[in-house]
Amino acid sequence: MAQPRIIPRAEHPISRRDISENALKVLYRLKDAGYRACLVGGGVRDLLLGVEPKDFDVATDASPEEVNELFRNARLIGRRFRLAHVRFGRDIIEVSTFRADLSGVDDDETDDDARLLDDSGRILRDNVYGSIEEDARRRDFTVNGLYYDIADFSIHDFVDGMADVDARQLRLIGDPETRYREDPVRLLRAVRIAVKLGLEIEPATEAPLYELGELLADVPPARLFDEVLKVLMTPDGVTAFRKLRHYGLFGPLFPETEAALAGAAGEAGLQIIENAIANTGKRIVEGRPVTPAFLYAALLWPAVRAAAEAREAEGMPAAPALATAQREVIAAQVQRVMLPKRFSVPMREIWQLQPRFHKRRGKQPARLMSHPRFRAAYDFLLLRAEAGEEPAELAQWWTDIQEQPGAPAPPPAAPSGRRRRRRGRRGGRGRKRDDG
Repeated sequence: MAQPRIIPRAEHPISRRDISENALKVLYRLKDAGYRACLVGGGVRDLLLGVEPKDFDVATDASPEEVNELFRNARLIGRRFRLAHVRFGRDIIEVSTFRADLSGVDDDETDDDARLLDDSGRILRDNVYGSIEEDARRRDFTVNGLYYDIADFSIHDFVDGMADVDARQLRLIGDPETRYREDPVRLLRAVRIAVKLGLEIEPATEAPLYELGELLADVPPARLFDEVLKVLMTPDGVTAFRKLRHYGLFGPLFPETEAALAGAAGEAGLQIIENAIANTGKRIVEGRPVTPAFLYAALLWPAVRAAAEAREAEGMPAAPALATAQREVIAAQVQRVMLPKRFSVPMREIWQLQPRFHKRRGKQPARLMSHPRFRAAYDFLLLRAEAGEEPAELAQWWTDIQEQPGAPAPPPAAPSGRRRRRRGRRGGRGRKRDDG
């Protein structure tokens, strides 16, 4: 835009009542210290769209070091993007400094210690600071490029983001292919934001989604672990999963699973995955605990089952075949998306308990029900029976025996999962910004 559009308080719906108390503390302290302070990104976008924000991020003309000096509870993080995290107990407000727009600038003209790109155009480091106008242009989507200025409660729009909010449209700022190459995670972020908010992806922004999925192979696996959870561990996870496959983005993340879904047992495997994602979303809505271990058990199971059947066809007994398949699939998977050990161990136990559900004589049922992972493994059995992988009679038998008088009570769920924290309007735990 040639001139920024400034929307005064009387012409937009954002109220300070809707902003977390801790975010307001950060905004006002920066302002009172003489710095410009704006709420930016997903918090502004969500409030304009009538959605309760998960996080509140702040942008300022204060440098990270100046923010660190101003707040005793601040900590500087990041090498790729230098940020300040201001901590209030478990609530973190992320504060970023306005960054320069270096599109079209020769890399030789910038400080190598501040900005670095790889050969594919992916940003490895970007700590060149600039004005609020430049900062807006270097953000990812127009709806994330809106600034709520605490000085007069107005919204400053440098990228025509308000028009896209009104049109409920998701559009990248700048040349789409260039922006995706700068940070391939934006491919996943486009799907997540569009699904979460019910936005239409603008055609020029959508077209590269079909073509650039392999760029995700260059993203650090640890970063992709968090991004996958953001996309799939939501109430709209099934829709997001289908969109990932529609655009060809799931295969680069889970190549072994995608190959297995194309095989003979693909329909059952697909049903298991979608039902697991749906169950996770339902538990999130109900405020019940969720764990990536169960979700990943479903996401990788089609690959594990296909690999185990291949080993059995070569003459390997069933139990060693399953164990070998697990090791092979996990070893291949962590090259694409990292799976921390605190989740991979319970995931493997869920798989390893599946054959034991066929042993229903003597004391074996009681022993199985006393296992710490019985509840998760039983839920996984139900998914498999619903998809036709196991007889419905087997799942019903295990349901009935748990309800019989004198049946051993299953132990409490093992502490491998993570409880979904319920976040009120007054803030929540901040993590990775979703506004580029």
